[in-house]
Amino acid sequence: MRRWSFGPETLSADYLEWHESARAQCRREIVQMTHLADSGHPGGSLSSLDVYLVLYSHANLDPQNPWARERDRIVVSHGHTSPGVYSVLARLGYFPPEDVIAHFRRTSHVFEGHIEREAPGVEWTTGNLGQGLSAAAGMALGLRLRGIAARVFVPMGDGEQQKGQIAEARRFIAKYALHNVTVIIDRNRLQIGGETAKIMPQRIEDGWRADGWHTVEIDGHDPVAIYRALRSAAGDAAQPHAIIANSVMGKGVSFMENKADFHGRGPKPDEYARAAKESGEDPALWNLEPYRARAAAGAKRPLPKPPNEYPRIVPGEPRTYAGDTKTDNRSAFGAALADVAKANARGTFTPIAVFDCDLEGSVKTEAFHAAFPAHFFEAGIQEHHTAACAGALSIEGIASVFADFGVFGICETYNQHRLTDINHGHLKLVCTHIGLDVGEDGKTHQCIDYVGVLRNIFGMRIIVPADPNQTDRALRYLLAEPGMFFLGMGRSKLPVITAEDGSPYFAGGYRFEPGRGDWIRRGAQGIVVAMGTVTGRAFQAVSALAKEGLALGLAHLAMPAEPTADFIDEIARAPLLVTVEDHSVRTGLGECLAAALFARGHALPHLRLGVERYAPSGGANSVFLSQRLDAESIQERIRDFACARTR
Repeated sequence: MRRWSFGPETLSADYLEWHESARAQCRREIVQMTHLADSGHPGGSLSSLDVYLVLYSHANLDPQNPWARERDRIVVSHGHTSPGVYSVLARLGYFPPEDVIAHFRRTSHVFEGHIEREAPGVEWTTGNLGQGLSAAAGMALGLRLRGIAARVFVPMGDGEQQKGQIAEARRFIAKYALHNVTVIIDRNRLQIGGETAKIMPQRIEDGWRADGWHTVEIDGHDPVAIYRALRSAAGDAAQPHAIIANSVMGKGVSFMENKADFHGRGPKPDEYARAAKESGEDPALWNLEPYRARAAAGAKRPLPKPPNEYPRIVPGEPRTYAGDTKTDNRSAFGAALADVAKANARGTFTPIAVFDCDLEGSVKTEAFHAAFPAHFFEAGIQEHHTAACAGALSIEGIASVFADFGVFGICETYNQHRLTDINHGHLKLVCTHIGLDVGEDGKTHQCIDYVGVLRNIFGMRIIVPADPNQTDRALRYLLAEPGMFFLGMGRSKLPVITAEDGSPYFAGGYRFEPGRGDWIRRGAQGIVVAMGTVTGRAFQAVSALAKEGLALGLAHLAMPAEPTADFIDEIARAPLLVTVEDHSVRTGLGECLAAALFARGHALPHLRLGVERYAPSGGANSVFLSQRLDAESIQERIRDFACARTR
């Protein structure tokens, strides 16, 4: 294993000798793995190869301890160049090269078609272009908050520069003076469809300079030029650097050079033979039989697992909102967030960071911002970057909270949250103004599919609280727990849900438990299960029906996607079920309970009350009335349903 640093003014003869040898070996391995897989991206891997060799061999990294706390971070944004990344990491001793060649793009190992964080040396799973710089910003923030003096390098593609999220990220990095971030753009001027200048013309350097970056143009195949540009960037504490590395797609394999076709396909058998012949190497080095045999046998060496760090968070003492209090869940969230941050503070440091997209007053994060300004990040109207940045920060030992309106924080940024989950992140996504309760903002801002969207993300746990007391306790719970969480709230002030003795139901000895159904009232003639904002209206309807002689139980389920088996079995014993939600009836609470009942072999009459179409603009009460989700309409619809069942 060889290691160098960015200390000397230029590259040593020893390094240059190693580079020449490693380049030839990596080039061969790139061709071999993409040929064996009959797929992959050899063109960009070869054009980026010299950058990868210089960068990985000189950054502060240790193959024997790939996730050392003080390490530099290298976030490869054009993740399709995985053959180049894997071959260089193997050359430096992170894992055996024969494993990469034999198992590339096979289900038998972690060496996926786009770089995979499970492979030591890979910081962030990418592939969806435009994500890497945002992830790097999150990691740079984590280094700053934890007082770690390390650098973050971001190799990128030139076609990728067409992505708008990159502009969002570079502005954020400049604003927060994350000058330890260095970008290296592989400018081979080709993408899948041909020349980048024809597909989407860009003035790449001008864009970076306009946003406050120092730019330099170099020969992307000259290791000395690459080294000097990286070294200059590493020594500049005044501004971030963007290095434009001019390169040749398919460099070093004659028939691949400057051919867009090889952006996304491996060499065919005759092409492989030609590459082997023109390499001038011993033909034995190009023999694929040992790799085929290794793949068939499933032979591989175990790899160390990436860390899954999450800080220890003390939830602190919950607040209690009295029965006559009328406030909104978002205010309860903001107060609890500040409480927890202060309960875990050591001076001005807290292991919590909050991201905002120009909505601080509406999402109620002002108290946190005032108490911990260095942990509050205002990203402006840049939701795509913010979601990815907050997600990446969440793997750096900081509890990362992204607070936004539902239509922006969920509907616009699904892909970013999915990528954070793939990377085993711990993002806490908090969205206000969900459902019809967004009121006057109208149908463009009605996020009525939050459960349906987010339950597709395997690691995302969804919480939709009923009132301010439950919001307070749910927020404290999710901050103390690792993993991805969503906390959803409406806009309006809500009644405090009370027990039969008039005391606040979600207070006193109440403790938030995942998946539990909370029984607000009991009744033998059926069960109403509500979720979130409409729980108060369902409560009014059930209370009115009780006076008519229809005794229905009322439960609230804050985590619709994971109800406990006991709760499902109890529902199944009822004569009928009604679900009430401020959500599309197609994918929300009703759908979740129907699926859970079916999975346990239960069936019973089920009325789903929820959003059935886009609603008009207006005050929340009038909007709910227009959709027949006001208390009187809920009462009437339940009565009709129950009577039809007893005729």
